[in-house]
Amino acid sequence: MVASAATAAFFPATSSLPDSGGRNSGNYGGSLPAGVDARGIKSKSSSSGKLQVKANAQAPSKVNGTKVGIKTDDDVISSPPPRTFINTLPDWSMLLAAITTIFLAAEKQWMMLDWKPKRPDMLGGPFGFGRIVQDGLVFRENFSIRSYEIGADRTASIETLMNHLQETALNHVKSAGLLGDGFGSTPEMAKRNLIWVVSKMQVLVDRYPTWGDVVQVDTWVAASGKNGMRRDWLVRDCKTGDVITRASSLWVMMNKETRRLSKIPDEVRAEIEGYYLDSPPIVDEDGRKLPKLDDKTAEYIRTGLTPRWSDLDVNQHVNNVKYIGWILESAPLPILESHELAAMTLEYRRECRKDSVVQSLTSVLGNGVGDMAISGYVECQHLLRLEGGAEIVKGRTVWRPKYANRIGSMGQLPAASA
Repeated sequence: MVASAATAAFFPATSSLPDSGGRNSGNYGGSLPAGVDARGIKSKSSSSGKLQVKANAQAPSKVNGTKVGIKTDDDVISSPPPRTFINTLPDWSMLLAAITTIFLAAEKQWMMLDWKPKRPDMLGGPFGFGRIVQDGLVFRENFSIRSYEIGADRTASIETLMNHLQETALNHVKSAGLLGDGFGSTPEMAKRNLIWVVSKMQVLVDRYPTWGDVVQVDTWVAASGKNGMRRDWLVRDCKTGDVITRASSLWVMMNKETRRLSKIPDEVRAEIEGYYLDSPPIVDEDGRKLPKLDDKTAEYIRTGLTPRWSDLDVNQHVNNVKYIGWILESAPLPILESHELAAMTLEYRRECRKDSVVQSLTSVLGNGVGDMAISGYVECQHLLRLEGGAEIVKGRTVWRPKYANRIGSMGQLPAASA
């Protein structure tokens, strides 16, 4: 039907020419209604089946010396209107209607191609992302590794994984109906200008996904002391079910206006306590003190790092994932080329603003880069500081050879660093 409508719009049906008997079956561009001839005179049928024309003239007369009269239907042979440029053009309203019909039909066919139900693990929640599982205390979301999220090793970067962790944390709060005006703030927190800030992050990576892999991220929260909250993540490969990343973090509250730490108000505690999962940390806390780095103890220093506008979050300070990229700015290139990040511990000391100038310092423990061939694993100490010397982030990283065999267990890491 679509093709017929389109064809009719471009090539309107023409009427047949009058036959030898003078009968006219239609008119070019469309047929006339029954009972109306080519001159627009309405006629009626006689009992004999012939058409009779009702005329007012009773006798022929002369006009300017010429004899005139009314012709009967036997004297008249209808003919089509003269063929001109205008009446040979297609009907543009019909053409537009045909094009619209074609597009609607194509859209319907396209939608019918995707009628099959999707896998349960790919279904989204009411907001189009993730869903709540395990008695409403765990949030689960899947991510497909995009081509722009992989690096020179053809695997997802540590920053990609950290962005997935941050995204699930925010979506967890949103799906629970606790997202206020702030970045992850609950309604009661928003009333008091309070925001969450991360104070410590520990990450263990057993394997990095590659382009096209789908990972499943589970996250949940628990109490941490009197005025803190712990958030854990567990990342699995959707295809194999293997755990590829574990992460645990500690969060405290800060006043958005004064930039000072705050206790958790009772009203806020009442909002979030119902979502706490009573479970031990997914990653055992690394309680070792991070040594202080300075210009004398650091082996590699990168200066002049400044945040871009895109590095800021809605609270107008640098997103904590950006700090990881700055830490790697001072990591020695031989380590980056031959090793991959296996474990990371970060302690956040202060925030970084859009006008800050940052320095990245790194020190390789042991005998330095040359020690890589002996132990295989390499441990580094890191410091991000403002140009004036104030500490932003202190950290420790453990690196393993890229060719190391992985058996799906975090137990391969050195005992002191796991």
